Amino acid sequence: MPNSSSISEFLLLALADTRQLQLLHFWLLLGIYLAALLGNGLISTAVACDHRLHSPMYFFLLNLALLDLGCISTTLPKAMANALWDTRAISYAGCVAQVFFFLFVFSAEYSILTIMSYDRYVAICKPLHYGTLLGSRACATMAAAAWGTGILYSLMHTVNTFSIPLCQGNAINQFFCEIPQILKLSCSESDYLSEAGVIYFSLSLIFGCVVLIVVSYVQIFRAVLRMPSEQGRHKAFSTCLPHIFVVSLFVSTLMFACLKPHSLSSTSLDLVVAVLYSVVPPTVNPLIYSMRNQELRDALRKLWEIPSYIRKY
Repeated sequence: MPNSSSISEFLLLALADTRQLQLLHFWLLLGIYLAALLGNGLISTAVACDHRLHSPMYFFLLNLALLDLGCISTTLPKAMANALWDTRAISYAGCVAQVFFFLFVFSAEYSILTIMSYDRYVAICKPLHYGTLLGSRACATMAAAAWGTGILYSLMHTVNTFSIPLCQGNAINQFFCEIPQILKLSCSESDYLSEAGVIYFSLSLIFGCVVLIVVSYVQIFRAVLRMPSEQGRHKAFSTCLPHIFVVSLFVSTLMFACLKPHSLSSTSLDLVVAVLYSVVPPTVNPLIYSMRNQELRDALRKLWEIPSYIRKY
């Protein structure tokens, strides 16, 4: 069997056996990818161009949209290319890059989601200190810390993963280079357990972020329920509920992917779970955030009206 030093490429999971199904998967993935690009691109453009959205909440939403674009662009284009050209191959360097960028955007996204919960906590529970605690410099520093932490974490995790000797072939049972599937190619159980320890450490960090988010929202709900105005309560909930939905989707799918029993493991189930945590959130996040946010909907409507305005003149 080949070892990691002799592997020049990996073979990803084939999504279909027949040419017709391969092309069907290509068009399906292309539609999902374009929907994610359109949704996150519109949110990014709206926040960047509309001065009414130049606030900390929308600044962090802009960061989230950019990370969502990076997340789905790391996995789907290669899967689409393989389905279109009837191949399974990804180069060793391409697999390393895919793991690095996927871990980077994922870890940075969890940091941004945690910061967004703090933003809502300050806005609702400490409104008089909002401008002081979340000024432009503080927001830029927190965003830079989230992106920087993502780079460092991803670098550490990627180096550790690909330093493990691989001698169980080069076939990865996933449509992208997923770390648990790469670990199945390790030469010994001890190598697997070494990287598995890093994974559980990562899960503990994610759990810490979840605890911070939960504590923030407990304080938020207590403050909201004490508001005398029904309109004020509705406005507070409308800015918090989308964030709760997004966090719940991310945490539930990733936790299930990492903690599901080996007895439940199968190629089909692993594929569904990977789609749930890597493809679904970047695609539906723009819809979730724009559904209950009137300011964002108005800004998006303004963007759609620009072409007709140009045609008029």
